[in-house]
Amino acid sequence: MNTPLYTSAIAAATAAGVVTRPFRLPEAVWAVGGAMLIFILGIIPPAEVWSGITKGFDVYLFLIGMMLLSELARREGLFDWIAVIATSYAKGSSRRLFVLVYVVGIIVTALLSNDATAVVLTPAVYAACRAANVKDPLPYLLICAFIANAASFVLPISNPANLVIFAGGEMPPLSRWMGTFLAPSIVSIALTFMALYWSQRRALADDTIAPQVERPRLTLSAKLAGGGLILTAILLLAASAMHLNLGIPTFIAGAVTTLLVLANVRQHPIGIIRDVSWSVLPLVGGLFVIVEAINHTGVTAVLVEELRTISLQSESRAIAIAGIGVAFLSNLVNNLPAGLFAGSAVQAAQVSDRIAGAVLIGVDLGPNLSVTGSLATILWLSALRREGLSVSASSFLKVGAVVMVPALLSSLAVLLLEH
Repeated sequence: MNTPLYTSAIAAATAAGVVTRPFRLPEAVWAVGGAMLIFILGIIPPAEVWSGITKGFDVYLFLIGMMLLSELARREGLFDWIAVIATSYAKGSSRRLFVLVYVVGIIVTALLSNDATAVVLTPAVYAACRAANVKDPLPYLLICAFIANAASFVLPISNPANLVIFAGGEMPPLSRWMGTFLAPSIVSIALTFMALYWSQRRALADDTIAPQVERPRLTLSAKLAGGGLILTAILLLAASAMHLNLGIPTFIAGAVTTLLVLANVRQHPIGIIRDVSWSVLPLVGGLFVIVEAINHTGVTAVLVEELRTISLQSESRAIAIAGIGVAFLSNLVNNLPAGLFAGSAVQAAQVSDRIAGAVLIGVDLGPNLSVTGSLATILWLSALRREGLSVSASSFLKVGAVVMVPALLSSLAVLLLEH
């Protein structure tokens, strides 16, 4: 059996299925289907399949905790309250509202992950726009899509892809992370704002919003959910500073907060369990198995040697090639499989923090180019569809090209100039 050929074909079909969702089947179906084919055809031994799945254990715990916290915040109206507060402070100014929503998006993404911004903040912003009689909500909704990726490397917890890239390796301690990514993150956030504001300037100039918006009451359950989110952020920052895995503290914080809120409202946990998007877990697990199989084809070994050679010749060239290459690869196959694949190569090549940082920036920021670039953007589109809205791939690409390219190049340039 031509193992490399079969593996490449399965990996390509899996990536295409995850990105395009033929027959409207969930992304997880294609990832799990690809992993099952790997197992059935014996491309890698069962022990290697299991090894691929278990590599994501910390990622699974992180996702479970974050999904529980995000669902609690949604159900109890916490994000709706935050969005309405931001709208009331806009005082009738569409430009001020744009800035306020962007700031809220930065905070949510940095402290709760980009998926929380896509899943929870998007419907909250739409609800706030309706309450304020906003004529065109799209500029404010686009913020949720773009800041979800632009701010996703502020902290290790800001994007599950960050954990994926370092799965099986060492997550840098918080001090080293901030030393590498703080300046590029600031540049990414600032340039994304400027480019997105410029692209939406006409719509904002023509828009009017109500100067007064009725504020909803913040219930005790919503306050508990908010407290749980704040406590989780503190725990994760502490765990990252102490160089500990992030999955267990996130899971514990999510579970404890859920029990407290459910006890307060006297509800059965089956409701929140049913509403959590559990399909994300088999999606990530299936992709881990696919990457494990690709590693056995020798492709990763070739890339590792190329990366080592280029980095020894010129670190600047390696940063540019790695960052830009992975950014565009993420838009072709989605940033989760791209992150898994690139992470394996980075760990094996044992390159410098700056080259590894360039790969991570490409995986996190690159997907702002297209609707298929990241899981967060796909989730954002789903949130829009639930509200009866839609954004075409071509219209998103027009905005994405203006927003992503300068932010990516500038972030990589800052990373390159750091000592």
